[in-house]
Amino acid sequence: MEPQRLQKWLAHCGYGSRRACEQLIQQGRVQVNGSVASLGARVDPQRDVITVDGTRVQPPQAFVYLMLHKPRGYVTTRKDPHAPRTVMTLLQDAPPNLFPVGRLDADSEGLLLFTNDGDFAHRLTHPRYKLPKTYRVWVQGKPTARALTQLREGVLLEDGKTAPAEVRLLCTESERSVLEIVLREGRKRQIRRMCAAVGHPVLRLKRIAIGALRLPSDLPPGKWRLLTPAEIQQLLAQPAPRQRRAATRLRR
Repeated sequence: MEPQRLQKWLAHCGYGSRRACEQLIQQGRVQVNGSVASLGARVDPQRDVITVDGTRVQPPQAFVYLMLHKPRGYVTTRKDPHAPRTVMTLLQDAPPNLFPVGRLDADSEGLLLFTNDGDFAHRLTHPRYKLPKTYRVWVQGKPTARALTQLREGVLLEDGKTAPAEVRLLCTESERSVLEIVLREGRKRQIRRMCAAVGHPVLRLKRIAIGALRLPSDLPPGKWRLLTPAEIQQLLAQPAPRQRRAATRLRR
């Protein structure tokens, strides 16, 4: 096996996304051959002794991929001493050592993926792939055409203007409306901040799809199931940006 970046190997072994593994290294929790590791270090997993919090890192015996219908009121994290309920409490009868792929706010619900495959998580969460995520959003009031245009073209937030989004007005009721919003970026509480910025605070937020994978109607809140091989391939089918650019050139 050729030497590889330490954070990539840790992700492969199920310690979270590459970004999460970078944080483990920066926190001084990772050692290589008895010395505290530095970010960007390269390791040979067959020769080097790699530990996290004193426990030797071992590659997973088998990769696991599952979906959870996350209810409201659960924090998306593996451990949080300040959170009364985390999503991991819903996976007590699932295979061990899984971590969430991305996150949903505690007040949000819907489709959430878990795995022990760091490369899979990287492929689904890295901004360069721009994997679309679809949300059903209940907002206060009745958005005007101008407000919908703002959401589609980008809203100026405190951390910059949001990328263009796909937005459909599904229906309006007496004091609220239902939108479908598709994002290709993932800032913290982004939809809630976008809708508040155009004058329509979010009342309820549910993720209904990641890429082409949709939340099944027969999966109740709080329940999980394994992904099928076809669903895994479906998630990985979106071409990388370089491939999309090449396809565009060919069409020209």
